[in-house]
Amino acid sequence: METAFTRLVGVRHPIVQTGMGWVAGPRLVSAAAEAGALGVLASATMTVDGLRAAVREVRSRTTAPFGVNLRADAADAGDRVRIILDEGVRVASFALAPSAELIAELKEGGVVVVPSVGARRHAEKVAAWGADAVIVQGGEGGGHTGDVATTVLLPQVVDAVDIPVVAAGGFFDGRGLVAALAYGAAGVAMGTRFLLTSDSPVPDAVKARYLAATVRDVTVTRAVDGLPHRMLRTALVDALEDAGRAGALVRAVRHAAGFRRLSGLGWREMVRDGLALRHGKDLTWSQVLLAANTPMMLRSAMVEGRTDAGVMAAGQVAGVIDDLPSCAELVARIMKEAQDTVLAVNRLGAPR
Repeated sequence: METAFTRLVGVRHPIVQTGMGWVAGPRLVSAAAEAGALGVLASATMTVDGLRAAVREVRSRTTAPFGVNLRADAADAGDRVRIILDEGVRVASFALAPSAELIAELKEGGVVVVPSVGARRHAEKVAAWGADAVIVQGGEGGGHTGDVATTVLLPQVVDAVDIPVVAAGGFFDGRGLVAALAYGAAGVAMGTRFLLTSDSPVPDAVKARYLAATVRDVTVTRAVDGLPHRMLRTALVDALEDAGRAGALVRAVRHAAGFRRLSGLGWREMVRDGLALRHGKDLTWSQVLLAANTPMMLRSAMVEGRTDAGVMAAGQVAGVIDDLPSCAELVARIMKEAQDTVLAVNRLGAPR
């Protein structure tokens, strides 16, 4: 299925596997790329050297295009951009909007720039700055999210910009892909659905917890880092919501110390990253620390398998997913479902 997005990035199918921290490593990304989707490495949970090694490992596994997801406001963003340019990565994606200068630098090096946004005005801004495409995530999506549903936000963005728009938030099958295309999107991006594949490195016990979840088990909370964050309800979420300010600060310092050891960042850099998220928002100091080291809490679940003590980011679709296909099986199934859906719609609309 060819769309403006598949032509832009060179993939066979209009599907993006999003850059999920601790999940979207070389194994999952290469499997998604081999299946014909755009696999995206999550670099925020990697060291700079680890990112270069991960890019080269993906290259050793597939010749298909893939991308790297970056935090534009990270202290070492420039070093990571240099790796993307040096290693010939096809796509740079961003969870937070990159600056016009950063977009220009990447485009000058031949990299396709695809920021993620959660509002029409943000899409208009990055399009004006030269972004090649945009991923628009509605409130159904996992992780940091907004409160506008994809079905409302997507047509707004499609009507506002002249670059390919990829829809995210609430997608898991071929029917959703056809719906997104009908709204004017050029593809869909999925996180939770790729997390729940046999190629995902997430521990089996964690996958089982996701598969057992209903749509009511997926919640939005501000208790983790002060920002709306969609995730499975866990013991940690309950504890953070019940804790007083002092208890939250103690927990935040403990998590921050662990993330500092893993990432190699100093306290100054971590607080600076947290303050970047605090800008314009009413966050406590414990939330600033938690914002800077949310990856550590994700790691507890996604790497260590501690479903009782970790953050489990999840889109609402976690409540309707009940299997663990390979990436190849998943993508092939979605494309077959999309084809069947189009044929069914055509039959309904045919003259009798």
